[in-house]
Amino acid sequence: MRLGVFGGTFNPVHLGHLVLARECRDQLGLDEVWLVPCGTPPHKKPADLADPLARKEMLLLATAGDPSLVVSDIEIQRPGVSYTVDTLETIAAGDPDRELFLLLGADAVDDLVNWHRPERICELATLVAVNRGEKASITALPGARVEAVTIPGIALSSSDLRQRILAGRSLRYLMPRAVEIYLQEHDVYAGDDPTPHRPDDIS
Repeated sequence: MRLGVFGGTFNPVHLGHLVLARECRDQLGLDEVWLVPCGTPPHKKPADLADPLARKEMLLLATAGDPSLVVSDIEIQRPGVSYTVDTLETIAAGDPDRELFLLLGADAVDDLVNWHRPERICELATLVAVNRGEKASITALPGARVEAVTIPGIALSSSDLRQRILAGRSLRYLMPRAVEIYLQEHDVYAGDDPTPHRPDDIS
């Protein structure tokens, strides 16, 4: 089984996330892509995130009807900091026959040396360097297996969507309608403070 692993805060999920997951699935011939919402990210304050179960529910709504996109709460269920290497080791232990592909932005591949146990990550999975709009140069760890995927350039970020919510602006066509309705009904980000964002931030 060729399995893509796509982790992130998904705070909230938007169409950029879904396009990335589906394009990687199609271009690499993956059997499934697991979207893994982060429980406790190592580089972000938990207070800045919506409740993990709410982020999981929004992902389930967003992927409904596409059996190739699977939502996994493995990091939400695991206590402590959500390190990618731990997630990959758990998935690999569950079925040693799985061939793992870790879906990352091309910039994240370049930064992987700064992650927790990067060499082990490269042992466990092929790195998928996703370029948004056009190909970019990639610098990977020596010995890493890397596949490059180019997807349509969609300038969306979760932080921008949170700012839109606070400003009362429309979210229509930026995320699945079911997720938009969920946000409206549950006031998920009520009281959040807007934060600066990068246009290529898809977390």
